[in-house]
Amino acid sequence: MVINEQKHILVAPLDWGLGHTTRCIPLIRHIQRLRHVPIFAGNTSQAAFIKEIFGNIECIHLDGYNITYSNWNKWAQIELLSQLPNIQKSINVEHKWLRQLEAQRKIDGIISDNRYGLFHSKITSVILTHQLCIQTGFGTLANRAIQKIHYKYLGNFNATWVVDAKDTPNLAGSLSHTSRLPANTSYIGLLSRFATTDATTNNSDAPLLILLSGPEPQRTALSRILWQQCLAHTAHTIFIEGSEAVQQPANIPSHITYHKRVAGQELAEIIKNAGMVICRSGYSTLMDLVALQKRAILIPTPGQTEQEYLGNTLHKQGLFYSIKQDHFNLQRALNETQQFPFHSISLQQHFNDHQPALENWINSL
Repeated sequence: MVINEQKHILVAPLDWGLGHTTRCIPLIRHIQRLRHVPIFAGNTSQAAFIKEIFGNIECIHLDGYNITYSNWNKWAQIELLSQLPNIQKSINVEHKWLRQLEAQRKIDGIISDNRYGLFHSKITSVILTHQLCIQTGFGTLANRAIQKIHYKYLGNFNATWVVDAKDTPNLAGSLSHTSRLPANTSYIGLLSRFATTDATTNNSDAPLLILLSGPEPQRTALSRILWQQCLAHTAHTIFIEGSEAVQQPANIPSHITYHKRVAGQELAEIIKNAGMVICRSGYSTLMDLVALQKRAILIPTPGQTEQEYLGNTLHKQGLFYSIKQDHFNLQRALNETQQFPFHSISLQQHFNDHQPALENWINSL
């Protein structure tokens, strides 16, 4: 492929956990493969994670939205809605930040993963999302009202890229498939950092993997629940906290292999070789599980309606076993998975859909 001009592409994911960051990895890889220059924008933890993967990639600091969750499920949706004014302030700040960045340096295109202020009148921009129909938890009318607001934000960008397969089967269901699409919308398939890793067959004698992720305080709440139950589980268990900030437990028993955090190929190998994975039902995590063809027990983050929808829907489809956090019992869940169907889903071909979409977009800049 002949490159007439090297393009500088700003890639900026939301800081809502690391899921938005990890799913940008295939995009960054392909930008580099095309011999263009990705520039990553994110907070300190996002940048550190990306540098572990890509080494000397240029990273520019950009503060996140700093969204928080309630400890109590029944208040979680209300608390999230109460943060909308602060989210709007963050959107305004990042839009101003982008205007200042454009005045200082060359940016040819912008890929924003759910960051609604990163559009510019002089730079072609696309926004990634897997939620066209946001689940508010307050019913259909509320969902439609939020969708209308959401589409106005999406309309500021030159295009919307939906992270899912366009047709059936797909992964996000009605979250990503709705009767009315925003203008200039296209489906770019699934995005997983592990899509190029060979999958393995599921082995019931292999280790149990507990893979924690997501925002506080619910990450810590789930960690405490699972740690106490793992102590009584005598089979080999790999426990990954998903945070460098935690204090490592004292007196770790011999049947538990403990990590604060694992990234890159090491994490891919751990997931591949696990007999069962216990994790959140975050969309990026689900795409990683599908890429590696792994069975999993999903525990949606309480109050995060997207995760609750995905957990319930995929459980009903027989793809993943899902259970609420406040009902979780490790031994009972493991016993029930013995009778769970764990149907396979044919989506492997969609992990490359982003490549022609990305190539065509960059060629148009």
